[in-house]
Amino acid sequence: MAASTIFSDCSSSATARLLPFRKIRSSALFFRHSSISLHPTAPSHRKSSSAIVPLAMTTETSAKVIDGKLVSKQIRDEITSEISRMKDAIGVVPGLAVILVGARKDSQTYVRNKKKACEAVGITSYEVHLPEDCTEEEVLKSILGFNKDPSVHGILVQLPLPRHMNEENILNAVCIEKDVDGFHPLNVGRLAMRGREPLFVPCTPKGCIELLHRCGVDIKGKRAVVIGRSNIVGMPAALLLQRQNATVTIVHSYTNNPEEITRQADIVISAAGVANMVRGDWIKPGAVVIDVGINPVDDSESPRGYRLVGDVCYEEACKVASAITPVPGGVGPMTIAMLLSNTLHSAKTLHNFK
Repeated sequence: MAASTIFSDCSSSATARLLPFRKIRSSALFFRHSSISLHPTAPSHRKSSSAIVPLAMTTETSAKVIDGKLVSKQIRDEITSEISRMKDAIGVVPGLAVILVGARKDSQTYVRNKKKACEAVGITSYEVHLPEDCTEEEVLKSILGFNKDPSVHGILVQLPLPRHMNEENILNAVCIEKDVDGFHPLNVGRLAMRGREPLFVPCTPKGCIELLHRCGVDIKGKRAVVIGRSNIVGMPAALLLQRQNATVTIVHSYTNNPEEITRQADIVISAAGVANMVRGDWIKPGAVVIDVGINPVDDSESPRGYRLVGDVCYEEACKVASAITPVPGGVGPMTIAMLLSNTLHSAKTLHNFK
């Protein structure tokens, strides 16, 4: 079967939930501790216990592992400091409301993790849990209540919703000033237009760009390929790369010769939702690979009976790329960190706090 027909665009919000947080170490890449030595053309300018080294677009035989957990921790620390400053200055604490419909185990896990993350940085968490068979009107009523509540600065509707509900109607009901998920069509439209700025950007794609920035990757003028064109990840990721002056190609299920197109990219962001689809020979030597996919595959040695892998065949790609995100531990932690960042930004904006 041709590669162009074996994948579908990743549209699950399981990996999709930032705003600019620009305390960036412009020449630093956050790597996990590794026995891999640096390429001779990329000497380390600083040594520390966090294994921070500069990134070079070179043809190394082994990729550096971009540690999303480390980067997200730095961002959360920054958020915690800003929330404390805001509380001391004007007595305001950011609030995030989550609406969960139904009893999906994965959705319950995501909501629980977001609540823990809010508590850790000092954001007040609000939650509404509605039954699977509730009406669309009940969900809209909850959204309307949070829209009017001044203590709530961000509203998140956990996806997917039950089949009997109109997802578009529900997401559109969220007040644009509190659309910390970045899914409102006005925010998406502003993202797509030159000279316009969205209030919020979908968290996962913004997290991908934030990783590139904090890893010292120069996006301007580079060739970038985004695999997948979902509204949640692929399309906004491509728009963000374009805003950074990259030359962007989107590979999707109707693309001919996706391997050849991907092989031209200096930067690859994959959000197709197919385990190990992107092989090592798809990757240009020295490219930077951001793997958004989170796919379960059978594993009899795992206590759960499965393990999580990305869209990219890690064992092959790490021998070709200069840097790569692992799965898990790469993009995933960034998604929630950027949701927190969006919520903080919303509170600052609504209260005109600099």
